[in-house]
Amino acid sequence: MARHCRYSCETAAQTLEWINAIIAFLRPYRFLCDAHVVNFFKGRLWESVDEQWMECLRREPVENLLKIPSGIVQDYWPSSLKEFILVLRSLVLPQEQTTLQMMFPNLHVASLGSVLTQGMNLKKKHEVEILAAIVNSTARKVGGETIIDVGAGQGYLAQVLSFQYHLSVVAIDASSHHGEVTSARAERIKKHYLAKMSKARAANAYLSAPQTVTCRVLSSEMLKALSNYLPHKGNNEQSKHIVEGVADVGKEPTLCNDPNNESSLVLAGLHACGDLSVTMLRTFLECREVKAVVSVGCCYNLLSEEISDNTGPQCGFPMSESAKLAGFSFGKNARDLSCQVWSFPIGWVMGALISYWLDHWMIGVYLVVSLVEEWILFRGFGEFQPVFYFYLFYLSVKNTALCVSDDQSCSTSGIDLLSPEISPSNNMGEEGSQSYTVEEGSQSCTVDKYSLFENFCKSGLCRLGLVPSQEIDFFGLWKEARHFSELVGPYWSLRAALGPLLETLILLDRLLFLQEQGNLVEATVVPIFNPRLSPRNVAIIAWKKEPSLNLID
Repeated sequence: MARHCRYSCETAAQTLEWINAIIAFLRPYRFLCDAHVVNFFKGRLWESVDEQWMECLRREPVENLLKIPSGIVQDYWPSSLKEFILVLRSLVLPQEQTTLQMMFPNLHVASLGSVLTQGMNLKKKHEVEILAAIVNSTARKVGGETIIDVGAGQGYLAQVLSFQYHLSVVAIDASSHHGEVTSARAERIKKHYLAKMSKARAANAYLSAPQTVTCRVLSSEMLKALSNYLPHKGNNEQSKHIVEGVADVGKEPTLCNDPNNESSLVLAGLHACGDLSVTMLRTFLECREVKAVVSVGCCYNLLSEEISDNTGPQCGFPMSESAKLAGFSFGKNARDLSCQVWSFPIGWVMGALISYWLDHWMIGVYLVVSLVEEWILFRGFGEFQPVFYFYLFYLSVKNTALCVSDDQSCSTSGIDLLSPEISPSNNMGEEGSQSYTVEEGSQSCTVDKYSLFENFCKSGLCRLGLVPSQEIDFFGLWKEARHFSELVGPYWSLRAALGPLLETLILLDRLLFLQEQGNLVEATVVPIFNPRLSPRNVAIIAWKKEPSLNLID
C-alpha cells in the first residue's frame, strides 16, 4: 500500500501550497533530519522516535524496513506510523521517468555510437543521450545559437551536442584537467568524423568541436560575463583571455544585456554541483542573451544557506521569495540527507548486506567512540574527537569484515557479505554473547559476534596509534549496547524516507523562483531519466516567452 503524490506545481500558487505542506510536515521531525547517525548509541537517538513505532519496527524483517523509504507499509503497523509514511510519500515529487514525447512533441533521442560514447558507462550514456536531445529541442525552440555546458566535466554532453546535433557549444569547468581531457577527446572524435566525411566526399560539411574554458563560476555575475564573451570568441586559444575577462567582474565593464549584442544562448548542466545549478537559474533570469536553461542538479549538501552560511540574497537555499518568508532552513545534516538516493531495487541489494552487519559495525561505532572518548579525554586530547568520528565511520564500513585476528577458528575475511547463507543462530554463550552460523560450501562454523566486536575495537584503536588498555571493559560496553542494536534499522529507514522529501523541497523552491517572474517565463520540473539507471533524474527546464528581455536587474 502506497499513496501517490496529490500535489501539483503547474502554477506558482500550487507550488507554494506544496512547499508549505512539506515544511509543515517536516517541522515535528526535525530531530530526524538533523541527526548524525554515527551518534545513534551515544546520543540514544531512538528515544526521540515514537516508542510504539520502534517497538513495532524492531521486530520487523529487514525487507519490510527497506520498503519504508519507498512508501510501502504493513497493515498491522500502528496507524500513526502508517500515516507518517504515506503522507510523506504523497508529498514527494514523482521520479518515474516521464513520457518525453508528450512534453517535447518533436523530440528525437539519437542512439549514440561507440565513438561518442567511449569512456561512458551505461548510466552516463543514458543521461547524455536524453539530455542532449532535450537541450537540442529546447535550443531549436528558442532559437539558441550557442549552448553553454556549465560544469561540463570531461565534456561528454558538450561533444554529443557538437558532433551529433551540430550545435555550437562551450564547455565550462573549474578543473583545467577536465578541460584538457575534453579538448583532447573532442579532437579524436573530430578526426574520426572528418575521415568519415572524406570517404563520403562531403566536402561542404561543417564540423566544429566544443570550445573549452577553465573557470570556477562563483556567481551569476561571472557566468553572465562569460555568457557575453564566449559567443564572440572563435577558438580555444582565446580561452585564457575569456577567463581573464571575467576574473574581476567588478572592475570589468560587462557587456551582458547590451542591446547591440544579438547572441542567443542556452545554459545546460548535467548534475551541476551545489550552488552551480542555482547560479545557472539566476543567470538565466539576469542575462538577456540567455534564452533558456536545462538543469539537472546534484550535491545538495554543498548548497549555501541564507541562515547558516550568512551568504545574503545569493544563497543556494531558499531561492524563492515565498520560501524565504517561511523561514525554513536545512542545516548540514539535512542537506546531506537530501542527497541520499533511495530506490527499491537498490534497497534490496543493500538489505542483504545490512542484515549481516547491522549487529556489528553500528554497535562498534558507538562502543569504540565511547572507548576512545574516555581514552583521549583522559589524556587531554578532546579536540581529536571530531576527526575520530569521521575516521571511525570510514573504518567501520571498510574494515569490519577484515579485522578478525588470525587465531580465530573461522575468519570472516573470506565471507561474502551479500550471501543469504549467513544467519543468526540461537547459540548464546554463558554471558550472553550471541553468535552467527556461517556456511561455506559443505562446511559451517560459528562466528562469535562479541569476538568480532572486540577485534573491531582493537583494530580501530591500533589504526589510530592507540594501544588498548587492559582496563577497558569491552564486554561490559558490548552488553550495554547490544540490546539496542535492533533499533538501528528502524531508525535508519525512517530517516532515509525523509531524503526524497527534502530533495523535493529544494527542487520546488527553484521552480517557484522561476514562476515568481509571472507570465514572462515558462518553467517546469520533469523526471527525464530512468530512476533505476540515474536516481537523480529531475530536470528544471525553463525558457523566456519574451526572449529579448532580462527579468532581474
